[in-house]
Amino acid sequence: MLLDKTVLERVNTFQHIEYPLEAIQLFRNISDNNLGVIRHLIQDCDIVRARAGQTVLDASSAGSRLYIVLSGALGVTMLNEDGNHLENTITQYLPGECVGEISVLDEEIHSATVSAIHDSLLLVIESSIVWQLIEESNGVARNLLQLLSFRIRAANAQIRSRKKVGEFYRQLSMVDGLTGLHNRAWLNQQLPSLIQAAHGGNQPLSIVMVDLDHFKRFNDTYGHLRGDDALQAAAKVLNSGLRPTDFAARYGGEEMLVILPETDLQAASIVAERLCQRLRSAPVFTESDKPLPHITGSFGVATLQEGEDFQKLLDRADSALYFAKQSGRNQVACAPVLNNMN
Repeated sequence: MLLDKTVLERVNTFQHIEYPLEAIQLFRNISDNNLGVIRHLIQDCDIVRARAGQTVLDASSAGSRLYIVLSGALGVTMLNEDGNHLENTITQYLPGECVGEISVLDEEIHSATVSAIHDSLLLVIESSIVWQLIEESNGVARNLLQLLSFRIRAANAQIRSRKKVGEFYRQLSMVDGLTGLHNRAWLNQQLPSLIQAAHGGNQPLSIVMVDLDHFKRFNDTYGHLRGDDALQAAAKVLNSGLRPTDFAARYGGEEMLVILPETDLQAASIVAERLCQRLRSAPVFTESDKPLPHITGSFGVATLQEGEDFQKLLDRADSALYFAKQSGRNQVACAPVLNNMN
């Protein structure tokens, strides 16, 4: 027999069951006189059964009633294709708690789909009765305000948590998994902004393009795992030789890029020479069972010119790098300063 997803089974009315009002959050800390008024107002309200997997509130429909969990549990969730099991339950509502109060108050559609996690008994209070409860009992109004405050705080905390997780994964997507340097996506996003800031502040900015020498030959001779070791070692050399305000990124393959804000060509060439020397002397393969050569790199330096954009600056650094490689590798070459890049 298929479960009807839309019709909840009516079991009884509240006056015919023994259930303490004080066990319902909405009716706690209320005087005996007010509890008598409340019991009278809800005595004819229906008790319904929601089977496990059955929808109680549908996010696509309007709400005009409040559901109070008497037994079982509800959850904000998604349903499996077969409709009999629950997935991704985010928030649970346990005995004594209620759902649907916001839609009753603002008469808008429900903000989420709520389904039964287990077979559950629910007290159904129509919106007209909810408003009578609020008018007749300050305690109900107070408890409802406290409940809404808690729900808002919980929702805000969930939003902040999601933002933090989203930012974590956004940052993760901007990091090269092998070297730990920024990746090409980060570079394409950030370098244009840094160039724009340098132009706007009339400040120098230089970049250093690095290419590990004879890297394909190294991989063919010693294997790709050793090649990965070499890339990681080179990344450590770059990171350890830069200021906190500088940036290093993996440009692609064995090519890396260093960004030096507020650095002119002369200072950038000094930085590049220092990195070149450190790379050639770094003890990269100390745990090898056979001797391996130290890695070296060729360095091309370019300083931002007036009116120059992202691609032109990269092209000039690449040209300087090509010159360093053609001149024997394991050295630094600087792109000439041009008077007019417009």
